[in-house]
Amino acid sequence: MGTEGYILVGILVFLLIIIIRGIKIVPQAKIYVVERLGSFYKAWGTGPHFAWPFIDRVLEPVSIKERVVDFKPQAVITKDNVTMQIDTVVFFQVTDAKQYTYGVERPISAIENLTATTLRNIIGELELDSTLTSRDVINTKITAILDQATDRWGIKVNRVELKNILPPREIQDAMEKQMKAERERREKILQAEGEKKSAVLVAEGEKESQILRAEAAKQAAILRAEAEQQAVILRADAIREQKILEAEGEAKAIELVQQALAGGNAANPAQSVIAIKSLEAFAKAADGKATKIIIPSEIQSLASLAASLKEISADTTTVEQ
Repeated sequence: MGTEGYILVGILVFLLIIIIRGIKIVPQAKIYVVERLGSFYKAWGTGPHFAWPFIDRVLEPVSIKERVVDFKPQAVITKDNVTMQIDTVVFFQVTDAKQYTYGVERPISAIENLTATTLRNIIGELELDSTLTSRDVINTKITAILDQATDRWGIKVNRVELKNILPPREIQDAMEKQMKAERERREKILQAEGEKKSAVLVAEGEKESQILRAEAAKQAAILRAEAEQQAVILRADAIREQKILEAEGEAKAIELVQQALAGGNAANPAQSVIAIKSLEAFAKAADGKATKIIIPSEIQSLASLAASLKEISADTTTVEQ
């Protein structure tokens, strides 16, 4: 092979190297901005592309993934002149690689400064208490302002979060004392409510106990009254039965006497009949209004009277048999 052959081979190898170096493969979630002869030519998406040597220039790839940037704390002043430190976290995404590349110098620094100024403006309209309790409102306002301002840079601000709010140390001490006082107040309220409920329960228990004791006493009184009533009824029944038996006995005795009188001889009465008649006559005499009573000779002696009563009893028994 001559010199011309070597030169031709060298030219072919050089052209092959240039062609190989001109082939660009764009990965996923990346965009390549290409300039041709110093001006914007095209933005390449995912896939293989070819850049002409010495004509096309591929700039730094632009990531279209969502990014998270944590900015350092910023000193802000509230409406009531309280200085505090607030640091923010910004979530954004590149939507236009051309505008992102040519729109602003150092986009991250621009977003940081814009966030700081916007935060100062919003916090300056709020007092300390509102600042501490209005995180969502502040986040929404900052997000809306940043999204509108960065739209011409090809950037979409998805959300902004306040990471930390650090008031001065004396304010923190005052807030801690306030929180402690509030907790103590709530504790006293809870304790008072507990004591109140306990007293109510005790009173209700005492009330229920008194009601139960009263009902028990009432039931006992009712039972005693019923028992006394039953006892009175039983005593009355016993007395009635006793009187009935006595009346029946007296009726039986009278019947026996009548039978004895009917069965005796009128001309020659029995001694028992004579004794009974004598007693009846003596009873009538004693019941009268006479000032003097003549006692028959047959009943002058107690012994004779007792003997007569004994004979009458014996005769009654014999008749009943």
